[in-house]
Amino acid sequence: MKKIYFLATALLMVVACKSEGKKTETEKVEKEVVIAQEKSNDWIYLFDGTSTDGWRSYNGTSLPDGWVLEGDMLKSLGKGGDIGGDIIYSEEKFGEFELSIDWKISEGGNSGVFYHVVEGEKYDAPYYNAPEYQMIDQIGFPQKLEPWQSLGADYGMYNPDYEGAIKKAGEWNNTRIVFTNDTVEYWLNGKKTVSFVPWSEDWQKRKEEGKWKDYPDYGVAKTGYIGLQDHGSFIWFKNIKVRKL
Repeated sequence: MKKIYFLATALLMVVACKSEGKKTETEKVEKEVVIAQEKSNDWIYLFDGTSTDGWRSYNGTSLPDGWVLEGDMLKSLGKGGDIGGDIIYSEEKFGEFELSIDWKISEGGNSGVFYHVVEGEKYDAPYYNAPEYQMIDQIGFPQKLEPWQSLGADYGMYNPDYEGAIKKAGEWNNTRIVFTNDTVEYWLNGKKTVSFVPWSEDWQKRKEEGKWKDYPDYGVAKTGYIGLQDHGSFIWFKNIKVRKL
């Protein structure tokens, strides 16, 4: 009787494994179809889950060991800090664009997405010159967060409206940035968190009186690289895509 039970269990496990294998293969094919369709609609995949090609450290030549390919995700191991650990997609620069990225963050984590990133010896990190969409565990971050530090903010510049869009650490989010020379919009899980006019009088006033008053090149560039921040936290990214506007 025991032999029959074990044989039946083993058979069920084999069937389950085969079914799971078919499911995984089907999902892979479906994803490839979606990517092909989006590429035909002018989307450029900066990361499609299969390779880290094009990504390297800021002011560097290769991908740092603090970033790894984990399944279909680009993962930060949290080895970075205020300076060091950030990466950029160096194959192309973008001016006016729409960026979409899926991400999840560890409990208490802190990260962000940079754009219009400029490299150079006088810049120790992307934030010296590049605007940042703030990604953070809004619920579980261990210190009090000011509005300008909060999830979905234009970090240090414009406070976000994230009401109803926050998810717990470990859950997947979608971020969109729509940047034109007339208007900028930040989106979180389908909700617009921030909207502003770049290089306007209001923008300039916020820069000169706020966090970036001692960073003369902050936000000046009208084109540059897309970057991801390693601020000492585990964070996972996938489906990183952009299209020019």
